[in-house]
Amino acid sequence: MLELCSIASGSSGNCIYVGTDNNHILVDAGISGKKIENGLNGLDLKTSEIKGVLVTHEHIDHIGGLGVISRRYGLPIYATQGTIKGILNSKSVGKIDESLFRVIKPNTDFEIGDIKIHALPISHDAAEPVAYRFSHEGKQIAVVTDLGTYDEKLVKELQNLDALLLEANHDINMLQVGKYPYILKQRILGDKGHLSNERSGQLLGHLLHDKFGTVMLGHLSKDNNLEELAYETVRLEVTLGDHKYKADDFPIKIAKRDELSERICV
Repeated sequence: MLELCSIASGSSGNCIYVGTDNNHILVDAGISGKKIENGLNGLDLKTSEIKGVLVTHEHIDHIGGLGVISRRYGLPIYATQGTIKGILNSKSVGKIDESLFRVIKPNTDFEIGDIKIHALPISHDAAEPVAYRFSHEGKQIAVVTDLGTYDEKLVKELQNLDALLLEANHDINMLQVGKYPYILKQRILGDKGHLSNERSGQLLGHLLHDKFGTVMLGHLSKDNNLEELAYETVRLEVTLGDHKYKADDFPIKIAKRDELSERICV
């Protein structure tokens, strides 16, 4: 069994759990060490049981608690060379023992225990960002957030998933009329920004297949999105897409911003 659960997902902090019965991994540590511990406790786990932290990129909402838990528990940190450099240059996380870092390369496979992992390059305004795909005993899930756009190569790499945590960051209209400065709006809307609800639904449409399980929409903006809006927009895009599937054919969940979300087991 392969399990996916969001401990926190949003503009203010991200931390995702992926694991099997005997192997436990975090994707990002962008919330406090205490919140990570509490979230794992809700899954009947302790931070000391984590076998590694996979970092997608060096922005603070993905590494905010990394220094604390790495110093406290000596957890291995897996990241690209560019991301590691960004982490080491961040004053917010404090000093991290460089021996804890494990360099990964985009488009390559590696393993942590009984989970095979593939790092996928994505388009975001960070040094060397990646998404992650996980495989265990024939089951496959992926965590894909913080990308401004996608291409055929990424779509190909995300085929045949059993479950997916996918970014649905913003509603375009809410962002355009909202309080953010113009330059920030342009960054979010750009190809190195974040996926809108519409683009999230369009990407999802390319990934559906007869045995597709559950999608969890994540990294929703606190200021530029609403859970109901993300849910309905993605459903509409899927239903109107150029394929045989409809939104009612599979479960769509929403990752909570600052609390444990529903566990997905495949």
